[in-house]
Amino acid sequence: MSNNAQNRTQWLGRWGFVLAATGSAVGLGNIWKFPYITGEFGGGAFVLVYLACILAVGVPVMMTEIAFGRRGRGSPIDAIRRVAAESKASPVWSLLGWMAMLCGFMILSFYVVVAGWSFSYLWKMLSGGLAGSSVDEMAAIFGANNESPLNLGFWSTLVTVATMAIVGKGVQAGIEKSVSLMMPGMVVMLAVLIGYGVFSGGFGEAVRFLFSFDAGSLSSEGMLAALGHAFFTLSLASGAILTYGSYLPGRASIARTTLSVAVADTVVALMAGLAIFPVIFANGMSPGSGPGLIFMSLPLAFQAMPLGTLFGILFFVMLSMAALTSSISMVEATVSWLTDNKGISRRTASWGTGIVLWLISTLAMLSFNVGAEWTLAGKHFFGWLDYLTSRWMMPLGGLGMVLLAGFVLKSETFREELGLSPAWHALWLFMVRYVSPLGILMIFVDALGIAKVQFGVHWPWLLLVLAVITLIGELASPRLKRVLGA
Repeated sequence: MSNNAQNRTQWLGRWGFVLAATGSAVGLGNIWKFPYITGEFGGGAFVLVYLACILAVGVPVMMTEIAFGRRGRGSPIDAIRRVAAESKASPVWSLLGWMAMLCGFMILSFYVVVAGWSFSYLWKMLSGGLAGSSVDEMAAIFGANNESPLNLGFWSTLVTVATMAIVGKGVQAGIEKSVSLMMPGMVVMLAVLIGYGVFSGGFGEAVRFLFSFDAGSLSSEGMLAALGHAFFTLSLASGAILTYGSYLPGRASIARTTLSVAVADTVVALMAGLAIFPVIFANGMSPGSGPGLIFMSLPLAFQAMPLGTLFGILFFVMLSMAALTSSISMVEATVSWLTDNKGISRRTASWGTGIVLWLISTLAMLSFNVGAEWTLAGKHFFGWLDYLTSRWMMPLGGLGMVLLAGFVLKSETFREELGLSPAWHALWLFMVRYVSPLGILMIFVDALGIAKVQFGVHWPWLLLVLAVITLIGELASPRLKRVLGA
């Protein structure tokens, strides 16, 4: 292992990693997307399936990424290359690292625009710019917010500058210190909003909606949405978790750390639901309002609440912090690779990356106004960034990662790094070899529209397919190792 890897900066403690990784996972996906897809797909039944998917797919894949990062002590490219070399596997596997790093950067290129919405809405809430009397008027405000390239460009630039300023300060002084303030602050604000919700008149209905199980309310589409969201909410296959894992001290338990992050991520998602749905129900709105729930329906609800402006400000402060903690994680892989391989300072790497990011994100921002007509195959630049990363790069990267760990690398590598008992290690290996790949393939197939999986009809066949794949995989494991480049 190189001197750079041996001397790599580490988190001050396990909780530094937990807060940073939770901050990466707890972004707009938890506070913006989770509530509205829960509303669309049946409430409590969706939540239960989502939790099962977190355990079956999210946790094993996250453990694998963290183990790669800590074992290789480098950016995704360097870490995967080193771990593959240790098992005498083909150096071609390092392409997974390149794809993960590029994926994270591409996601951030359009994510800063979405994060800019949060900051702009915080300003509107502070300045009284969210005065609308109907959902249509709120939709018009949202549209006007995006129509001005100067306005939207200002807020996305602000997110870019704030992100690079934090990352440029380093792992401990920048990232760890920032998330140690922002994450607890976010939880406190959520708790305050939940406290208000208890007395809003809609809390009981919100609890029943989130936690009552009605199997008939969940469609196959909802089950696949739960599986997909469980995979993507933990920032998997985008380089963030692997890079954060490379800073994890050797004494820290990867299994306990991963479970801590998964639990914290899930708790914050459920807290977001308990903060948002009471307001929605108390004001007679639909929980299935779709993506406009936060930017259109909620501001309208805040206006009808006592102290609504105060609680609206609290909410958008929290949303902005969630967006910022995620954006920090997405760029860290690129900055880490530049500092490790190009001999430049972290500050220079951060601001240099920031300039490139700003140029690309500007093209994404223009997709909502002057560049809305600049399309290729029906998609503008923002849409292509989203499509390529979520539909192709993340599923392929996650699939490659678990196949590499499950079939190619020496068994001792992850046995040593994970430090699990024989029974728990066998369970992890089974999950990364068969359950997680099957789950990722279902996300992939559904997202591309190749086929539609109907769980209510096809679940016996899915179990049979899993059993057959497991049998073939175990019988063919030595041959698979040779084919896959071990």
